Amino acid sequence: MELRLMQLSETDIAMNIINGAKKHLKEQGIDQWQKGYPDYDCIKNDAINNKGFFAVDNDKIVGYLCIDFDGEPAYDNLQGSWSSDNSYVVVHRMAISEATRGQNLSSQIFKLVEKMSAEKGINNFRVDTDAANVKMQHILKKNGFIYRGTIWFDNSEKIAFDKQF
Repeated sequence: MELRLMQLSETDIAMNIINGAKKHLKEQGIDQWQKGYPDYDCIKNDAINNKGFFAVDNDKIVGYLCIDFDGEPAYDNLQGSWSSDNSYVVVHRMAISEATRGQNLSSQIFKLVEKMSAEKGINNFRVDTDAANVKMQHILKKNGFIYRGTIWFDNSEKIAFDKQF
């Protein structure tokens, strides 16, 4: 598997993956991503700013995510404490395609993000999710992320995690 930069012309492909994830969250009774975010313009901006990536396995797109090395303003107001004040990578809007869900791809994607980050000299990784999203919390903990507190993002409180690698 590899991470490939999304092209602006592929915004619809990314939105289809995001919309599938929104449906999956709703089916689990999770309110995350149910009020519009992330929308088409958000994903389009990921592409414009070279932050939108596809996870690709054998030339097949299996997931979408935003990889951001510019920081997340919401993280400046953490109710808790980060493990480090060093530069970090943040992943937002990660979604696995419906056809490939349940194949441990999230863990593989996190490893690829870590590799990309290490190549930039960054070994600090932050992420957040909804408190109700226990599946993502399990994935994060399984991949060595540690709960650090709460932030306010997308008009709701999120739980924040980080990891040093």
